[in-house]
Amino acid sequence: MSKHVAVLMGGWSSEREVSLRSGAACAAALESRGYKVTRIDVGRDIAAVLTAVAPDVALNLLHGRPGEDGTIQGILEVLQIPYSHSGVLASALAMQKDTAKVVLAAAGVPVPEGVTVDRLQAAREHALPRPYVIKPICEGSSVGVFIVTEQHEHPPQELTRTDWSYGEQVLCERYIVGKELTCAVIGDRALDVIEIVPNVTFYDYTAKYAPGGSRHVLPAGIKPNVYQHVRTLALRAHLALGCRGVSRADFRFDDRLEGTDGLFCLEVNTQPGMTETSLVPEMAAHAGIAFEELVEWMVGDASLNR
Repeated sequence: MSKHVAVLMGGWSSEREVSLRSGAACAAALESRGYKVTRIDVGRDIAAVLTAVAPDVALNLLHGRPGEDGTIQGILEVLQIPYSHSGVLASALAMQKDTAKVVLAAAGVPVPEGVTVDRLQAAREHALPRPYVIKPICEGSSVGVFIVTEQHEHPPQELTRTDWSYGEQVLCERYIVGKELTCAVIGDRALDVIEIVPNVTFYDYTAKYAPGGSRHVLPAGIKPNVYQHVRTLALRAHLALGCRGVSRADFRFDDRLEGTDGLFCLEVNTQPGMTETSLVPEMAAHAGIAFEELVEWMVGDASLNR
């Protein structure tokens, strides 16, 4: 009999719609390979739902909380359901951007200079010399991110909104001019490097997920030594955080500097998107790995104690 796979998608994070698309694409791929698939739009009753469904494996396609921060991983460990992607500790660590930066820097992965401040303080006065970036500590897909330029006399006042839902602490980082690069890791293998060229001023949520929002250059048009260094750093970051399965590391590269000096890791995504415009499937295809093959690999890689 084929494996029974519960595809976990949706949830209640700000990245819900992207997760639903990732889940739908992966569920269809597994069904085409003969798997029994149960699609689960994750709610707060997920433990009871999983107990009733009793799958052999959980394919985690949740983005943001609770799927990317160690919460769903802990539930799956308690229920003893093998699951894909990273485990409890790596998921929680990678999601906590300020703490992850400390670990990455200690492992020799360069990260931008930055400080963590209260969001209201960040709205009152500039936390860093301009230009700089303000981002929530525990969000993905550029949700709640601001680029503060020399033209911005005051910090963004959106930080003071009463309906602000991205946490009371924000991370302020030096803005790195230059190219947007990304590299995926599958297992213990770093794939090729994509340069992302947004068709808008900032590579925001729309540029990431709307068709035509950005252009992907694969392989990235950078010098060979920089290209290989991105791959080296992506794998080093994956291992330093304790990631498993598939991850994706995002970089900025200031090519005005000598060699690889302008290369900085922004974050590691432990639950990268698997939609029709997503980066990991594109990198996998470039490496000769079909989408269905990639999804099947993630199911085969599922385990406990990750």
